[in-house]
Amino acid sequence: MLTLQSPGNAGTSRRALLQAGGAGLLGLSLPRVLQAEAEKPYHRARAKSVIFLFLFGGPSQHETFDLKPLAPEKIRGHFLPIASRTPGLQICEKFPLLAARSDKFAVVRSFSHDYHDHSGGGHYIQTGKRWHIPIGGGFNATPKDWPSMGSVVDCVATQHFGPPKELPNYAVVPNSLGRLQTYSVQLVRPGEYSGWLGRAYDPVTTRIEKRDDKDDPYFRDCTDPELTFQLDGLLSSSDVPHTRLERRNSLLEQFDQQLAALETSRTLSAYDRFQQRALNLVTSKNTRAALDLSRETPEKRDRYGRHLFGQSALMARRLVEAGVRFVTVHWDAPNGYGWDSHINAKDVGDHLLPKFDQTASALLDDLAERGLLDETLVVAVGEMGRTHVVNRTGGRDHWATLFPGMLAGAGIRGGITYGESDKDGAYPVSEPLGPERLAATIYHALGIDPEVRLPDSQGRPVSIIDDPRPLVDLFG
Repeated sequence: MLTLQSPGNAGTSRRALLQAGGAGLLGLSLPRVLQAEAEKPYHRARAKSVIFLFLFGGPSQHETFDLKPLAPEKIRGHFLPIASRTPGLQICEKFPLLAARSDKFAVVRSFSHDYHDHSGGGHYIQTGKRWHIPIGGGFNATPKDWPSMGSVVDCVATQHFGPPKELPNYAVVPNSLGRLQTYSVQLVRPGEYSGWLGRAYDPVTTRIEKRDDKDDPYFRDCTDPELTFQLDGLLSSSDVPHTRLERRNSLLEQFDQQLAALETSRTLSAYDRFQQRALNLVTSKNTRAALDLSRETPEKRDRYGRHLFGQSALMARRLVEAGVRFVTVHWDAPNGYGWDSHINAKDVGDHLLPKFDQTASALLDDLAERGLLDETLVVAVGEMGRTHVVNRTGGRDHWATLFPGMLAGAGIRGGITYGESDKDGAYPVSEPLGPERLAATIYHALGIDPEVRLPDSQGRPVSIIDDPRPLVDLFG
C-alpha cells in the first residue's frame, strides 16, 4: 500500500522544519526524499489528464441517458427517446449530436448515494468521500473537508515530478462553484478544494463575471470581453510591469519572514510552494497563452457554443493540451436553479440539454481530432439525479438514489452501458455505485493506486477513498 507524506500538511510544525533546515536536512528536496520512500505512481496510467464536467444541480436520469418510455407520463416526463449508436441505448431527443457519437463514450446508469443535498452531494462526487457536515448543517467549504480528486492528483504529481514550473496540475473554470449563485451571502460550495491537505493544493481558478443578479451566462451567448478567464486573485503578466513584479516578490518575501516568527499548523514547504506558484502564474507566458481563447478559430468556438459552459469546456481542452492534469468545468446555477430543475422543465428542454449536447459532442470531436482523446479522461456527471415522478410544477426534485454519468477517452470502451435501473428509473437494480467507485475509476485511469494514503491533519495516514474498486469493465 502506497503512503505519501504531504508537504502541504504533514502535521509538522514550522519551527521543527526550520530547525531541520538549520541542520541541513532540507538540503535534499523534501518531495524527493518522500518520493524515494514510496512506490512510483503513474506506472500504468491510461490518462495524462482529466476533464471533469460537473453539472451542478443534478441532471435528471429521465431526461438524459436513462429514459423510461413505457412508464406512465408522470414518470417518463416531457421528452421522447431517440436511438443512439450504442445497441439498446435510447437517449433524450435533445441529444441528437451525442446520439450520433455514443460509440465514443460509456454511460453509467447506477450511480447512487443518500446525500440528497447539493453542497454535500457536490463534496461527495468531487472527492469520493462523504462530507463531514450533515444535511442542512451548512453550505460552504471548510478547512476540514476532504481533498478533491484534483487536489489529490496535484499532491501525488508534485511528489512524483516536483512542483509545476508554470501551469498548475489542477484548475477550475470558469469560477469557483457557488460564486455566480444569487443568494444573500456569497456561497463557497465544498468539494473542489484541498481541505485539510493544505492550501498549496487548492486549484488555480479563473473568474468570469455576470452582468447582473438575474443574468445566466450559461443560457446566452457571451461576448469576448466577458470571456477573459483571468486567474482569480491574480493579474495577467501584461498588467504588471517588471519593476512591480520585483516589488511584489520582495513584499512576499517580507511577509514570509514575518510569518516565520509565528507558530502555524501549516508547513514551510506549503507556504513556499503557494507563493512560488502565484509568482509563476503571474509571469508565465504559457499560462497567458493557454487562457487566451482568441487563439481559437471562430468556427471552433461556435462549435463548442458561445455560452459560458461551451467556452469553458474549450478552455479545459486548451489547458489539458498545455499540460494541466485535472480540469474541473462547473455548470453552475447563477439564478439558483440550472440543472436543479424543480419547477422549469422548459429551461431543461430549451437550454440545458441542447447546450450540453452541443458542448460535450464538440469536446469529444475536438479531443479526437487533436489526438488527445486517447490520453484524456472525460467525465460528465451531476451530484445527484431527480425524482422519478414529475412534481406539480412540471419539474423534478432532489433524488441522489439514482443518477447517470458519461465517461469517455483514456481507454474507456465507447458504445457501452454499465449498470441498470428499475422500470421507473428510481433505484438501481444492479450494484449501486457510490462516488467512491467513480473516484477509484478516475485514479485508476491516471495510474494512481486507489489505495494510496495521505496524512490527515494529525499526520495519520488515511486512504484517499473508502471503496478503492475501479470500474475496470469500462476499459478496453
